[in-house]
Amino acid sequence: MAIKVRGVGHVVLKVRDLERAARFYREVLGLEEVARMADRMVFFSAGANHHDLALLAVGEGAPMPDRASVGLYHVALKIGDDLETLRAAKAHLETHGVRIQGISNHRVSQSIYFSDPDGNGLEVFVDADPGVWRTDPTSVATVEPLQL
Repeated sequence: MAIKVRGVGHVVLKVRDLERAARFYREVLGLEEVARMADRMVFFSAGANHHDLALLAVGEGAPMPDRASVGLYHVALKIGDDLETLRAAKAHLETHGVRIQGISNHRVSQSIYFSDPDGNGLEVFVDADPGVWRTDPTSVATVEPLQL
């Protein structure tokens, strides 16, 4: 019998400059810093969990991963359930000089894609009506352009 996963607890991202990255996750994404482990790690909460995301300092000389290598592609962060929230997020990202790499309609959700200062892929998204994927599970594999 397989293990029954009940959710994703947290994600740990490697960064070169811990302070620069922590500032980005606090000031741009609005996550609450809840703890530090010396000058090596910073832990963040979105509000409901003790921590949802952590940053691990690997040093300024750390190489960027090859785009074709195995590993994490991006982390998706839910920010709401409506397009107005996504539009406001787009404006906020642009105000902070974040380069938007894509905006997509996945039918089950709508998303904005970008990277943190260390190149870690991020997605902020709003959910659509859950009836969409419950009625048609294949809709999860939809990627269409979205204009905000």
